[in-house]
Amino acid sequence: MAEEKPTIAQIDKSSDEYDAAVGAERGLPKSVNLNRNVTARIQNPLAGIPRATLFKNVEDFAVEFAMTEQTSLLQKGALVAQDPPAFESVELLDEVEKDALRNEVLHKWRQPWSLYFTVILCSIGAAVQGWDQTGSNGANLSWPIEFGVPDTGENATDYNTWIVGIVNAGPYIGSALLGCWLSDPLNFIFGRRGVIFFSAIFCLIPVIGSAFCQNWQQLFVTRLLLGIGMGAKASTVPIYAAENCPAAIRGGLVMSWQMWTALGIFLGFCANLAVYDVGDIAWRLQLGSAFIPAVPLVIGVFFCPESPRWYIKKGRYQDAFRSLCRLRNTPLQAARDLYYIHAQITEEADIIGKNNYVTRFIELFTIPRVRRATLASFVVMLAQQMCGINIIAFYSSTVFKKAGAGDLQALLASFGFGLVNFVFAWPAVWTIDTYGRRALLLFTFPQMAWTLLAAGLCFIIPEENRAHLGMIAFFIFLFAAFYSPGEGPVPFTYSAEVFPLSHREVGMSWAVATCLFWAAVLSITFPRLLRAFHPVGAFSFYAGLNVTALCLIFLFVPETKQRTLEELDYVFAVPTRTHASYQLKKALPWWIKRYIMRRKDVRLEPLYRFEGATAADQVTAVKAMAD
Repeated sequence: MAEEKPTIAQIDKSSDEYDAAVGAERGLPKSVNLNRNVTARIQNPLAGIPRATLFKNVEDFAVEFAMTEQTSLLQKGALVAQDPPAFESVELLDEVEKDALRNEVLHKWRQPWSLYFTVILCSIGAAVQGWDQTGSNGANLSWPIEFGVPDTGENATDYNTWIVGIVNAGPYIGSALLGCWLSDPLNFIFGRRGVIFFSAIFCLIPVIGSAFCQNWQQLFVTRLLLGIGMGAKASTVPIYAAENCPAAIRGGLVMSWQMWTALGIFLGFCANLAVYDVGDIAWRLQLGSAFIPAVPLVIGVFFCPESPRWYIKKGRYQDAFRSLCRLRNTPLQAARDLYYIHAQITEEADIIGKNNYVTRFIELFTIPRVRRATLASFVVMLAQQMCGINIIAFYSSTVFKKAGAGDLQALLASFGFGLVNFVFAWPAVWTIDTYGRRALLLFTFPQMAWTLLAAGLCFIIPEENRAHLGMIAFFIFLFAAFYSPGEGPVPFTYSAEVFPLSHREVGMSWAVATCLFWAAVLSITFPRLLRAFHPVGAFSFYAGLNVTALCLIFLFVPETKQRTLEELDYVFAVPTRTHASYQLKKALPWWIKRYIMRRKDVRLEPLYRFEGATAADQVTAVKAMAD
C-alpha cells in the first residue's frame, strides 16, 4: 500500500516540504515561506497559474462572495494582476482599460478626487497633534507662573521642572498607555472611519477644556484625555491612508500625515504670535486653539469610503469592491486589486491562522515575519525621538530664551522653525517613492547629527555677541530642513505599511505607542536635562543619539518603496540576520568603493530576487514602451 501523504496542515510551516506543498496546491513550483524567506525571493501569488485554473479560481471566488455579476471583470483583473507588465498582450482588455493601466505609470498622480479627499481630510487630524505641541510650547512661558510652578527664573525648583514636563507629556502618556491600544478593538468593531470619528471627538472637547483649567492638575487631566484621541488617531489614519492608496504613490500620499503635522506646528506658532499681546489669557488661547483642525474631521470623515482591506478582513467583498471603485480610476483596476489582495491574504492566513487581541499582540514578537516588521517599525519610531526634533518642537521657546532671546524673540524664532519644518516637508511627497524610505533616512540622519551638534556648540559663543543667537537659530533651522523630508514623514508611513492585514492595527498601535511613549519621556526629562547638562551638553547628547539611530536603521530597516502591501510579506520574510549581513558585507563595502574611493566599475548584488512579475515591474514595462 502506498504511503499516505501528509496534508498541508500536518507539515511543519518552517520546512521546505511545506513550501513545496503549498506551491503544488496552487499550481506553482514552490511557494515562498513567509516566515523564513532565506533566499529573499519576492513572489506574485498568482504567477504561473494556468489560465484555466486561474479563471476557475476566480469563478469559485465570485460564487463564494456573491459577486457572480462581476465574474468576467474579476477574471480580467486577475489576468492583469498575474503578470502586470504584460497587460498590453491581454486580448480581453479594451483600449480604454489598457490606457488606464498605462496612466498608472505615465500619470501616476492622476487619481480619483475621492482618494485625495479621503487621505487629505483624515490627515488633517495630524494638525491637532502639531498645533498642540506648539501651543503648549508657547504656553510654557505663562501657565507655570499662573499655577505657581515656575520652571525658570529665581523661583524655579527641580520639583516645578518635573511638573511642567509631566503636564506637557500628558497627551503622550495618554496615547502610549491607552489611546494607541484602543485602536485594535475599536477598529475591529467600528472600522477605520468609526475610529477616526471617535478620536476626533477626543481631539476636540479636551482641547477646549484645557483653555478653562484653574490648576495644573486639571490641565494634566485634559491633556491625558487628548492623548486618548491622539493615540487612536495616529494608530489608524496612516493605516487607512496606506490601505486606500496605489503602491506607486502610497508613500507620497500617506506622508500627508507628516505634512499636516508640520502645518499644525506652523499654525500653532502663528497662533502663539497672534495672541502674544492679549494679556493673562494668552496661554489659554494658545492651548485651546488646537481644537480647530478637529472640526472638519468630525464633520467629513463619513463622506470618505471605508478601507477596502478592512471590508475584506470582514468578508464583505462586495462592499470592498464598491469602495475600491471610488478609489481607483476604473472598475478593472478595482477588480484587479480586489482579487490580488484576496490572493495574498490567503497566503497570509497560512502563517497567521485565527487569533484574538491578546494573541495578536503576542504574535508581534513570536511569528518571524511579523516580528521583523515589529522590529523595523520600533526602530524608525524610536529614531524619531532619538533625533531630537521634539526638543525643539516642545521646548523651542525655552531653548531660545536660554540663548538670550526675549519672549517675543523666542516666539518669532520658533515661528521660523515651524516655517522651515513645513516648507521642507514638501520634497518628500516625490522623493519618498522615488528614492525610498530607507535611503531618505540614511541620508538625513548624519546631517541631523552634525547640525544639532553645531547648534549646541554655538551656545559657547558669548551671549553679548550678536552671532550667539543668530548661529543657534541658523543651525536649528538647518536641522529642521534635514529632518522634514526624512525622519519626519517616514516613521508613520513605514509603520502603516509593514504589518500583514491580520496584525496591522495592533502592530501600528505598538509602533505609535513606542513613538509617543518616548515622546513623553523626552517631554518629562528634557527640562531637567537642560538644567543639568546646559544646552551644549543636551544638544550634544541628542547628536550622539542620531548616530546610534543611523546604525540601527542601516541594520534593521528594509526598503518598502513601490511594493504593494501584500508583496511586503516577502520582504519581511527575509531573516533579520540575512538582511543585516548583506548590509555589512555587501552594501557597505560597495558604498565605500563607489563613493569614497570613487570607483565607477563596482556593482552591488541585489538582496531581493523577484520571481514572477509584480506590480513594480509594470512601471519598467510601460516606461520602456513610452521611450
